[in-house]
Amino acid sequence: MSTPRNSSAEFGPVLVIGAGLIGGSIGLALRRKGIEVFLEDADSQSLATAVSMGVGRDADTLAQSGAVPSIVVVAVPPTSAGTVLAQATKRFPAATVTDVTSVKASVLEHARVAGADMERVVGGHPMAGRETAGAASSRADLFDDRMWILTAPETAQSDRIEQVRQLALLCGAIPHDMTAEDHDVAVALISHVPQVLSSALAGQLASAPEGHVVIAGQGLRDMTRIAGSDSQLWSEILSANSTNVQGVLRGLMSTLESLQDELSRATATESVRKFLERGGEGRLRIPGKHGAGNVEFTEVMVMIADEPGELARLFAAVGEVDVNLEDVRIEHVLGKPSGLVGLFVNPVSTTELIDGLLSRGFDVR
Repeated sequence: MSTPRNSSAEFGPVLVIGAGLIGGSIGLALRRKGIEVFLEDADSQSLATAVSMGVGRDADTLAQSGAVPSIVVVAVPPTSAGTVLAQATKRFPAATVTDVTSVKASVLEHARVAGADMERVVGGHPMAGRETAGAASSRADLFDDRMWILTAPETAQSDRIEQVRQLALLCGAIPHDMTAEDHDVAVALISHVPQVLSSALAGQLASAPEGHVVIAGQGLRDMTRIAGSDSQLWSEILSANSTNVQGVLRGLMSTLESLQDELSRATATESVRKFLERGGEGRLRIPGKHGAGNVEFTEVMVMIADEPGELARLFAAVGEVDVNLEDVRIEHVLGKPSGLVGLFVNPVSTTELIDGLLSRGFDVR
């Protein structure tokens, strides 16, 4: 049984199988802690890109160095993750083995059937990502202050679970324990169906008249941002969690069908208002900053020129006023070399921020 790792000095080396966005970001996050990382990828170009970025060393050098991985991270698509988990437990009989797929129950069951040593396997899923894929999109801070779900099988040894917990902490994440089944139900609602909705809405734009699309604003950009995600990966994720995704979609379609029926009536105003209010109630349940309750902030809109240094000048001014920014949103103005910057602040700081920016010559809207 392996010894729990309690600090970066005692942790590693780590072998990451799959040098894409998540695997690459794990490597970068661990490297900033001084942990030795080795990489494998079936795509030689992806591997070369990750190595050139400093994500880690080519795993071909692993045996040459005499190093033995203490933990193996499987960062491959869900259709192959179970097989790779099983292979990793056989290739490295002393290592803890974890994965980072966004579907857990089917992957862990596949690993068990494929002959994995399930005492050393701990499921994992960092709740972070980007709409761009590949090693080139990797970031060392991708997991900072993000939840990292641990789905340990009942057979997993406690020290192996602690190793994966330490891995998450070293990557800057916040470990959170769930069963594989609860995880899959949850992500269907909070991750997988939002991807479907974003793609469905963006798909409507493909055949829309150009004159309609050209007037699109920030709301549509926000709603369709994740529609640019890796279609091959997402088709595998949705297939792997199809039962739970279907359940959420059925509820959603029932709600939309009811709304459609109401809109056909002349007296629809009240029912539409209740529909929208229900959405507002649900939104307030989404965790806010640092995992706290969702707090409604005030948005202060400032128009700035779309020129180098203007955004930095605005942020510097906010610092001089000594007001803490909770969030920032940038909306480019159609046909003009300028942009609207939304500064979200605590309501008690609104007047102070507006007065401070006006006194410094900013165009506050």
